[in-house]
Amino acid sequence: MDVMGDKATLLETGRFVQPSDRDETGEAVEEARQRLAAEAGDVEAMSVLGAMLLRRGDLDGAEPQLRAATAAGDRAAANNLGVLLHQRGYADDAAGWWRIAAVAGSAPAAHALGRHHRERGDEPAAEYWLRQSAEQGHVLGAYALADLLEHRGDVATEQWMRVAAERGHREAAYRLARALDRRAAEGAESAGTEDGAGDGGAGEAEQWYRQAAARGHQRAALHLGAILERRGELKEAGRWYLTSAKDGDARAACALGFLLRDAGDAESAAVWWLRAAQDGDGNAANALGALHAERGETQTAERWYRAAMDAGDVNGAYNLGLLCAEQSRTAQAEQWYRRAAYAGHREAANALAILLLQVGDAAGAEPWFSKAAEAGSVDAAFNLGILYAGRGEDVAALRWYERAAGAGHTEAALQVGIARLREGDEREAERYLRCAAGGGSPEAAYRLASVLDARRPQAPAHELGEIAHEKTECEEWYERAASQGHRRAQVRVGMLASARGDVVEAARWYRAAAEAGSRNGAFNLGLLLAREGSEPEAAVWWARAAEAGHGRAALRLALVYARRGELAEGQRWADLAVSLGPGEVAERAARLRDALREELSA
Repeated sequence: MDVMGDKATLLETGRFVQPSDRDETGEAVEEARQRLAAEAGDVEAMSVLGAMLLRRGDLDGAEPQLRAATAAGDRAAANNLGVLLHQRGYADDAAGWWRIAAVAGSAPAAHALGRHHRERGDEPAAEYWLRQSAEQGHVLGAYALADLLEHRGDVATEQWMRVAAERGHREAAYRLARALDRRAAEGAESAGTEDGAGDGGAGEAEQWYRQAAARGHQRAALHLGAILERRGELKEAGRWYLTSAKDGDARAACALGFLLRDAGDAESAAVWWLRAAQDGDGNAANALGALHAERGETQTAERWYRAAMDAGDVNGAYNLGLLCAEQSRTAQAEQWYRRAAYAGHREAANALAILLLQVGDAAGAEPWFSKAAEAGSVDAAFNLGILYAGRGEDVAALRWYERAAGAGHTEAALQVGIARLREGDEREAERYLRCAAGGGSPEAAYRLASVLDARRPQAPAHELGEIAHEKTECEEWYERAASQGHRRAQVRVGMLASARGDVVEAARWYRAAAEAGSRNGAFNLGLLLAREGSEPEAAVWWARAAEAGHGRAALRLALVYARRGELAEGQRWADLAVSLGPGEVAERAARLRDALREELSA
């Protein structure tokens, strides 16, 4: 509703100046001048004087002036008289005067009359008068018409919202931006992209957000900040978040807090989170809880998590569950997980299932894993795979592994790759192993390297002085796994280096594997050292390998001690080699043992 009547008409006469443009003395002088002219019968002066008194809140003083000007046919006075009567509570009488002014061509009166009819549920009449106002260029009329049409789902909504926005209506600019943003997001979703950056609507939406934000619209500033943050323009994003937060938007204060935290300023972040949390923002309360939990201030953290929960943020209950679980308060953790899970929190459902599984309640865990997985929890889908695999239900397990792998779960992709290898589907196995290896799984990198290794042609024998060949893809994957601590990969990298004649590199990788507990690494390191003339050190590594169950290492040690003449020690290692095998080793060790026994008894 127009608070100040037919401003446009009064401004066009040049005889009305808004009070904000004059000081109090100048306004008093102007009022006195208009009063003298009104008393002399000047109709326009009566209208302007009535408008001035109406603005000031002097309804009793304004009414006779407006009625007199209206009786003389002044449409601005008729509109303002309607405003006055509406303020007094006489809505029907106000509508009568607005109708008179609107019929006489007053766009603000048509807008007010349209609003009046809409409030009473007469939408056809409301649309008629709002359209009259909008078509005359009245910005509030254009916005009100757009709002009415949007309520109906009319396609003309955007047209009139755009008209209002172009004429400076900040709410219209914001709502137009929201509509364009949604359209861009829908287009991106149908196109299978992550956002609407490639859609023209997204760029135009940003422009309207910017215009609305520049005119002081809090939510527009928040959305503009979010757009800029996603684009990596953090400094400008922070400025808009700050603008919105200072105007009292709790979500902007929360977003500003996260921006400051990511920049390393946790103390300033806490200040804005506190402001947002005190204004009822659950996300900010959760952030404060997490901050205090990291500092070991568990009681304060719990208080903020409860505040988040009270604000309607289900994450508060989930975080309380995590906090209790970390403190081994299993019963309380289960309670909070259940509360969040029943409210639809998928990660809480997954956490609850894990908790139940840990206490041996597999039957109780399964439905919660299923609920979380169906809601989109990737971890829950993977956990369901583990659950079914543990029962020997490989088909069901593979189905859930595939679902988790499709959502980017590294370990799930590894499990699918292993399953495909067992089935003999090497190409499909390679695809999944590449996904898992690319996601950082050393086991997947090793298995992928093994698949590629089996395909490559036999390399020619190494010759002295030959230039080392470039590393193949399988070697690169072996090295990636090895660098992540995968012991078998380390041994394999050492073997490849040894085959190239790079003894130093081979020794480095064998030693890394051996020190990590690899018996093959220790055995191969021993072979390398023995070839280089360091048999005593080689014997140390063979002993480590043999004690870990490596039969060939035990046989080597038996031979070493036999050559040294330490027959009893040689016999001891030969006995171990016989028990460890494999068959060929056990046979040779048995012959050696028998020979040593005969010599000892001679």
